Amino acid sequence: MKVDIQLDGRIEHSAERATELVALGADGLFTFEGPNDVFLPLALAAGAVRADLMTNIAVALPRSPIHLAHLAYDLQTLSQGRFRLGLGSQVRAHIEKRYGSAWSEPAARMREIVQATKAVFDAWEGHAPLRFQGRFSSHTLMPPMFDPGPNPYGPPEICLGALGPHMTRTAAEVADGLLVMPFNSARYFTERTLPTVADGLDRAGRTPADFRIYPQVIVGTGRTAAELDAAARGVRSLLAFYGSTPAYRPVLEVEGWAELQPELNRLSKLGAYPAMLDLIDDSMLTTLAVHGTPEQCAAEILRRFGAHADRVCCYFPGYPIADRHIADLIAALRAAE
Repeated sequence: MKVDIQLDGRIEHSAERATELVALGADGLFTFEGPNDVFLPLALAAGAVRADLMTNIAVALPRSPIHLAHLAYDLQTLSQGRFRLGLGSQVRAHIEKRYGSAWSEPAARMREIVQATKAVFDAWEGHAPLRFQGRFSSHTLMPPMFDPGPNPYGPPEICLGALGPHMTRTAAEVADGLLVMPFNSARYFTERTLPTVADGLDRAGRTPADFRIYPQVIVGTGRTAAELDAAARGVRSLLAFYGSTPAYRPVLEVEGWAELQPELNRLSKLGAYPAMLDLIDDSMLTTLAVHGTPEQCAAEILRRFGAHADRVCCYFPGYPIADRHIADLIAALRAAE
């Protein structure tokens, strides 16, 4: 199984950190749209390493498909054909209150953004004139001055991050791949995600060969008791944050923990973060994330996703992880090939 590792840290260290992670064995690097721009670190990494690169995710709703197409094409060129454009919708509060953009029908909007971006790619590749007419945007003008022409490496994949049935089905219908949200469980993935993907592919007349699944996993790993305790605290913090958001309640419902979501939400509004962490018990920790030595974590990742995916994205949230543990995790996942 190939492994993608998050490229985080200070923006000015992106190239250096990318080099270190690839030296540890990472097949690919991905960025998260958090405190830094999601595209710029990958541009810096592209000049430093030969590795797969991906936005995971770029928030699509506030951006024009033209912006996304230009950024994706340039990164595809800089990385010599190793870029994947990972897109996501974010949640309403962020779209309206942080980005100052419109929120409505997120699955329908994401469908159209993927289709429009692909239409721009087709125009640049010379396959068809740009004649995209959508409900939310239209793109019908592409003068030669603004047309980069065919990409020497072909257009990049467009992947869509999704959790609920509408967005997951949309991904299967129009995108090249699904980014399985990291707040997840083996049961939710098996009982909800995979059947919805199959339904979406069937509706679009596609086959599994037309579509890739990229699981994302929250990993808490270490070897000593102190390292494992620190990893558990970091993972619990992220799980509590995700669990407080209504969009993630379906995962908790499948596992029988539906009542946890409104309580986490209530505590988050009070700023009672220690109390939120206390609600994430050991069972939740090992169901919604993976925790243990690098080898134990690798075995659990393979158990959950090995039959359905040939690469995985790994997060190490909220705790200092030794590079040697990242290398050991990658080696353990590779050993199963």
